[in-house]
Amino acid sequence: MITKIMNHSFFIKFKISLIIIFLSSFLLTSCNYLKSTNSDTAGMTAEEKRRKNIDQGRGAGLGNIMNRGNTNYEFSSSNPLWRASLATLDFMPMNTVDYSGGMIITDWYNDGSNDDSIKITVRFLSNEIRSDSLKIILHSKKCSPNNNCKVSLLNSSKIHEELHSVILKKAAILEKDSKKKSKKK
Repeated sequence: MITKIMNHSFFIKFKISLIIIFLSSFLLTSCNYLKSTNSDTAGMTAEEKRRKNIDQGRGAGLGNIMNRGNTNYEFSSSNPLWRASLATLDFMPMNTVDYSGGMIITDWYNDGSNDDSIKITVRFLSNEIRSDSLKIILHSKKCSPNNNCKVSLLNSSKIHEELHSVILKKAAILEKDSKKKSKKK
């Protein structure tokens, strides 16, 4: 009697296990039917889809990582334009320093002499040391005694021109020095 009950219990557990396995495999394979098809990528190869995603900014590519002869790594410590910008702005508090995004944004700076503050944004458009490789944006903040502040954009100012000139000169000097060092080796 006990063996019959045990056999019957084992048989029920076995049936339940088979049903669970069958249902789970059915559900997993039927998930493919829920997948929507994209008419933009229909008929494209995997390489074409990958290239399209990277071009649209939705993916990441390693480029020609195996083609080591043509690589040009520009790290922040070796980019003279980047180093010159940081050296020029090192007295100001930094808000954002993003080498991969090509941007330096300072925090509001006030030298303590008045209620005017300045904020500088430097965007790197190229790694080459040229006048069009940098875009410098200056903001001025003037606050009244009752903390009513007005922010304005300084398009063409003497500070803008001097800052642009100083960064480019420092970058040229840094590049010249690095070329001298590489020749000595």
